[in-house]
Amino acid sequence: MKERYLALDVGEKTIGLAVSDQLNITAQGLDTIFRQSYKKDFEALKKVIEEYDVNVLVVGLPKRLNGEVGIQGEKVLKFVEKLKREIQIKVEFQDERMTTKIAENTLIQGNVSRKKRKKVIDKLAAVNILSVYLDKRS
Repeated sequence: MKERYLALDVGEKTIGLAVSDQLNITAQGLDTIFRQSYKKDFEALKKVIEEYDVNVLVVGLPKRLNGEVGIQGEKVLKFVEKLKREIQIKVEFQDERMTTKIAENTLIQGNVSRKKRKKVIDKLAAVNILSVYLDKRS
């Protein structure tokens, strides 16, 4: 069975999502999940996993510039720990240092307004996470 990947950019308020194409060459951004509770977040993720027939999650792991996992990284690890209890799926981590910054710079260069940037930044960060992951695999 061919693997299909779903990238998660897990934040305090949102979860940015991106899914790989059927050939695992490109990453397409999906709607952002606005976090409410673990239960509701996991239900929303289950729907996306089923809809796109995903069998591997690629979770962005925020690290400090020195490579250590910081406070935000610990929160992501806790989220994934709880997620694995609810959803039986393979999880891979991808260093996400600078992905949000790269996403923001891309949007700024594209003259996207601050208001619109806020709406798509998490999705674009997830696309960057998945793109880096797919590139490493090929």
